[in-house]
Amino acid sequence: QVQLVESGGGLVQSGGSLRLACTADDFTINYYAIAWFRQAPGQEREGVSCISRNGGITNYADSVKGRFTISRDNTKNMVFLQMNSLKSEDTAVYYCARNRIAGRLCTSLSDREYENWGQGTQVTVSS
Repeated sequence: QVQLVESGGGLVQSGGSLRLACTADDFTINYYAIAWFRQAPGQEREGVSCISRNGGITNYADSVKGRFTISRDNTKNMVFLQMNSLKSEDTAVYYCARNRIAGRLCTSLSDREYENWGQGTQVTVSS
């Protein structure tokens, strides 16, 4: 099964920034809404943000609004998550995933609507 690939995680101090990237080697993601999720130890997976196929619609979890920005570059088959003003509670493994249906708008952060999950990238924010 094809998977997305995440990169850009790391260790950063509270208040710092990181930029995550999501891509796929074996298929184009340009026709799909893409979402970022995260999962901290002992917690359920949480939807963070999503973006429609043309980038015109974005959606954010309340916990990251005003701090995170999702974007995409369809010429490079990539989606990005710019994370600013990071907090210790942002520490988690971050995953990207593709919406199950091509062309569906980014209206939900339910993980049941997404597939082709990557292996994840660890983000650790030290206080």
